[in-house]
Amino acid sequence: MTVIEAAVLAATAGLLGGAMNALAGGGTFATMPTLIALGLPSPIANATSNVALQPGAIASAWTYRHGLAPLGGLSVRLLSAVTFVGGIVGSLLLVSTPTRVFDIVIPWLLLVATLAIGIGPRAAVWLQARTTIGPRTLIAAQGMLGIYGGYFGGGVGLMMTATYGLLAGAAPHQMMAPRTLMLAMANAAATLIFVLSGMVRWHACVPMLLGAVLGGWLGARVGQRLSPGLIRGWTLLITAVTTIVFFYRAYA
Repeated sequence: MTVIEAAVLAATAGLLGGAMNALAGGGTFATMPTLIALGLPSPIANATSNVALQPGAIASAWTYRHGLAPLGGLSVRLLSAVTFVGGIVGSLLLVSTPTRVFDIVIPWLLLVATLAIGIGPRAAVWLQARTTIGPRTLIAAQGMLGIYGGYFGGGVGLMMTATYGLLAGAAPHQMMAPRTLMLAMANAAATLIFVLSGMVRWHACVPMLLGAVLGGWLGARVGQRLSPGLIRGWTLLITAVTTIVFFYRAYA
């Protein structure tokens, strides 16, 4: 594959990943496998994918800024700080993870993300009707989500939606702004560590980043015309297929 062909493929994956993030999340499922197919080791591919998708996350957070409000009795600043620290921890864990270990772990993280997309919202509704959990648990859960977001991040937006519904009793329309900001905070922390540690491959990151910006804009436009069920079904299909491929790659 020539340099130009590789750049076009990276940009196309960024386009799809940016559109997926704008529609329902899960853009990592499009970008990271493509980078691995281009020859990048899986931890490097994950770090490069994170940085490529970061501008879209920042743009989304800025768009939703007027909807920010305390969540579960906790301020947005506190939750942002917890998420950022978690993102630092998670990204440092990735930096120190050998490629072979990450190859073994990643299918299970993909499976968790797929389950979060498939049953997370329903599970949150079921649990919320049966239990009430306080602010301390929400802080602990947000910290874990930040670590996961910094280490991998696939499906973390759906996990946050389920968590906020369960622990904070938030309605769907109340989750969009804080969820988007927390995603941006986790990604920003990870981006800082990945860039400083030299894990980003810029020859693939730059075209993927440009594609993701365009994909995010197109995804937002298309999302206004598609039903939520169709969007969720398409996202679930991609995540499920990707998970199966990575299990085969790691264990076959």
